[in-house]
Amino acid sequence: MAQEKLFRDVQVRSSEIGIRTIGLNDLWQSLKEGYDDFGATPTVGMLLAVLLYLLFALLLTLFLVGGNLLHLAFPVVAGFTLLGPVVSVGLFEMSRRRERGLDVSWRSTFDFVHSASFAPILALSVVMTLLYVAWLFMAQFLYFGIFGADPPVSTSDFVTQLVTTRRGGGLIVYGVGLGFLFAFTALAISVVAFPLLLDRPASAATAVAVSFRAVTSNFMVMAVWGVIVVALLAAGAIVFLIGLAAVLPILGHATWHLYRKVVEP
Repeated sequence: MAQEKLFRDVQVRSSEIGIRTIGLNDLWQSLKEGYDDFGATPTVGMLLAVLLYLLFALLLTLFLVGGNLLHLAFPVVAGFTLLGPVVSVGLFEMSRRRERGLDVSWRSTFDFVHSASFAPILALSVVMTLLYVAWLFMAQFLYFGIFGADPPVSTSDFVTQLVTTRRGGGLIVYGVGLGFLFAFTALAISVVAFPLLLDRPASAATAVAVSFRAVTSNFMVMAVWGVIVVALLAAGAIVFLIGLAAVLPILGHATWHLYRKVVEP
C-alpha cells in the first residue's frame, strides 16, 4: 500500500515530459538498434513471438470455425496490428533491461508484472483490446451494409464477390479507409505509451497524452513508421511463422529505441 501511494505521489505529468522532433534517419536507426537487440537475445525474442503468434492463430481458428465468419477473416488478421503494442510489452522490457546492463532472461522479462507500472499497462492493454473489438464490430457493420445480412457461403464465393463486383470494390475501398483510421488511432495512443509506462512512474492517461503529443509533433515521420510496421508485418506473414518470429521481436525492440529518440529523458 505504501509503495502504491509513493508511486501515485511521484507520477509525472504529461506537461513535464518533453518531446523531440525526429527525422526519417531516426526510424532506420531504431530498426538497426532493434535488430541488434534481437541479435543479442534471439532465442528469448523468437520464443516470445512464436508463443504469442500460436496463441493468436488458435484464437483466430476458434473464432472462424465457431460460425460462418469468412468475411471477418481479413479484419481479424489485420486488426492484430492494433494489439501489437500489447503483446510487445515483454520485448520493450528486454530492450530497457539490456540498455541498463540488467539480466534479460525469460523470467526477468516479466518482472514488471510485480511493479507499480503493471496496473497502468493493464489499463492501456484493455483500451487497445476494446479498440480491436470496435474495429471488428465496424468491419461487420460495413460488410452487412454493403452485402446484406447473409454471410458468404464459401471462401471462393466470397473472394469472387470481392474482386469481381462493385460491392466488393466498395468493401475494399471503405474497409481500407476505416482500417487506416483505426490503425492511426492505435498508433497515436500507444506508440510511446507502453515504453513510457515501463520507464517512468506515470498513469495510463498521461502515457496516452504523451503518445498523442509525440505523434502530432512528428506527424509525417510517425506516419512513415506506421507504414513500415504494417509492411514488415505483412512481409513476415507471407512466410507465416518463420517470418513473424523475427519481424515481431525486431519491431518490438525498435519501438523501444524510437521511444528513446522521441521522448526526452
